[in-house]
Amino acid sequence: MKKFGIIAGFMAITTLIFGWVDVQAWVDSNSDGFSIYGTWISLIPPLVAIGLALITREVVLSLFAGIWIGALFLVSFNPFAGTAQSLDILIQALVDADHIAIIVFSLLLGGMVGVMSRGGGTQGVVDVLGKFATTRKKGQIFSWVSAIFIFFDDYANTLIRGNALRPMTDRLNISREKLAYIVDSTAAPLAVSAVITTWIGFEITQIQNSLAGLAAQTTDPVLAAQLQAGADNAFIIFLHSIPYLFYPILALAFVLMTILMKKEFGPMLDAERRAYSGGGVVRPGSMPATDTSLETLQPIEDKPKRWYNAGLPVISVILVALWSLYSTGAAALEPGEGGITAIIGNADPFAALLWASFTGCVVAIALVIFQKILSINQAIESLVGGMQSMLMAVIILILAWGLGGITQEVGTGTYLASLLEDTLPLALLPGLVFIIAAVTAFSTGTSWGTMAILFPVVVPLAVAMGAGVGFAGGENYGILLGAVSSVMAGAVFGDHCSPISDTTVLSSMASACDLIDHVRTQLPYALVIAGVALVVGEIPAAFDFIHPVWGLITGLVLLYLILKFFGKNPEVAEG
Repeated sequence: MKKFGIIAGFMAITTLIFGWVDVQAWVDSNSDGFSIYGTWISLIPPLVAIGLALITREVVLSLFAGIWIGALFLVSFNPFAGTAQSLDILIQALVDADHIAIIVFSLLLGGMVGVMSRGGGTQGVVDVLGKFATTRKKGQIFSWVSAIFIFFDDYANTLIRGNALRPMTDRLNISREKLAYIVDSTAAPLAVSAVITTWIGFEITQIQNSLAGLAAQTTDPVLAAQLQAGADNAFIIFLHSIPYLFYPILALAFVLMTILMKKEFGPMLDAERRAYSGGGVVRPGSMPATDTSLETLQPIEDKPKRWYNAGLPVISVILVALWSLYSTGAAALEPGEGGITAIIGNADPFAALLWASFTGCVVAIALVIFQKILSINQAIESLVGGMQSMLMAVIILILAWGLGGITQEVGTGTYLASLLEDTLPLALLPGLVFIIAAVTAFSTGTSWGTMAILFPVVVPLAVAMGAGVGFAGGENYGILLGAVSSVMAGAVFGDHCSPISDTTVLSSMASACDLIDHVRTQLPYALVIAGVALVVGEIPAAFDFIHPVWGLITGLVLLYLILKFFGKNPEVAEG
C-alpha cells in the first residue's frame, strides 16, 4: 500500500499542478511557438517511470505513471483526456504485429515449459545435469556456455535458456538474480557482435541506408562515389567494426570472470550470499515476473522423470528456429544475393520464433501423451498453466512498449540525437556517441529503436567531420568504425540498465526473477564494464594510437583487477 500511495500521490500532485496552472494558455502565448517534441521535457516520461520503479519496486504502476505523464503532454495537460490517451497508447503497443508475435512466442514457450514440468521432463534434466553440474561454479559455467548454442537471436536465447536452466540453478542455490544476469548479459552482446544473427540484417541496412542517403545529398562527385562505395560494402564496414564493440565483448567476458573467480560485488553479492546460505533463490517479498508455483506445473509423483521429455522439445525449438530463419531469409533474397549471412540477415525472426515455439508445444504434448505420463486434458491444463505463469511478464512487456511509444511521440530519441549535432573534436565522437546511445536506450527501452534513431544521425555526422574518407583504409576510418560500433554497443549497454527494456523484462520472465531485483543487481556490473570500455576502448581507439584489440586486452586486465580487489566470494562468510 505504501508503494501504491507514493505513485498515486505523485500522479495526484501532477494532476493538481496542471489543473491549477493553465499550461496550454502559456504554450499558446509563447511567441516562439513552444513545442514539447524533441525538447528536454521529452525526457520526463521515461525518467518518471524508471525513477518510480527503482524507488518503489512496483513496476506496473510505475510504467503506467510514465505513460500517463507522457500522454498529458500530448493532450494539453488534461488529466482525463491523458488517461484515455494512455489506454489508446497501450492498445497501439499491443496491436503491433511484431509485438503480438513476441507475446505469442512467449506464451507458447511458457506453455511448452508447463508441459515439460508437469510431465517430469524438467526434473529429468535436473537429475541428469546433477551428475555433471555438481557445484555452483560448474552450474554457472554451463549456463554461460549454453549461450553459444542459441547465438542466433537474443529473444530465443533469453527465453529458452532462462526456462531450461532455472531448475538446475535453483537446485544449486544460485540466485535468480545471477541467472537473470548470466542470461541477459550473454544474449544481446552475443547477438550484436556475431556475424550470423537476426540482428545482422538490421545493422547492415542501417549503415547502408545512412551512407546511401548521404551520397544522394552531396554535390561532390568524388565524395558521392566514395559514399556509395561504402554503402555497397556496408557488410565489410560492419565486420571491421566488430573489434570496436568494447562493451558487448567485455560484458561477455566479465560474466565468465565472475563465475571462474567466484567473485561478486554490490547487490549481486548480497543476492548470492542469500541463495548460498539457504535464504532462498529469490528475495523474500519479491515479485518474480513468472509464477512457477502453480499446481499445474508440478510433476506427478508416481510418473517417470525422463530428461528427453524436456530435451527434445527444446532441441526442436532450436532446430525449427534455425530452419525457419534459413527458409524465410532465402525466400527474401534479392537476385544475385547469396551466402548464409545474407540469408540470416533477410530472415523473418518473428515468424521463425512462432513456428519454433508452436513446434516445441506439439512435441512436448505428444511425448507425454504417447508415454501415458499425462492425459490429453492434463497436458492442455499444463499448457494453459505455463501460459498463465507468463501473464505478469506480458503485462509488463506491454507497458514497456507503451512507454516506448510515448517516448517516440514526444521525441525523446530525437532530442538525445540532437545533442550530437554540436561541433566537437573528431576523436571524441565515438565516446560521445556511446554515451548518447546508452542514454537513449535507457530512456526508450529499446536497442533496435536506438540504432534506428542514431545511425542516420551518427554516420553522416562522422563523415561530415572527416571520418572514413575513402573508407576501408582511408583517413580516419577507425573513427568511423568506432562511431558505428558505439551506436550498437551503447544501445546494448543502455538496454541492459533499463527496467523498461523488453530484453530486461524477458530475462526476468525466463529466470522467474523480480524485474527490479534483476536491474539492481545487473546495473553495477554494466556500469563498471561501460566505464572500462569507454576509458580503454572507445576513447583511445578513436585517436588511432592503439589497436582495438589492445584496448580489449587492457579492459580484460582492468576488469580482472576490479574483481580481484573489490569482489568477494559469496560462499565465504564475512569475517
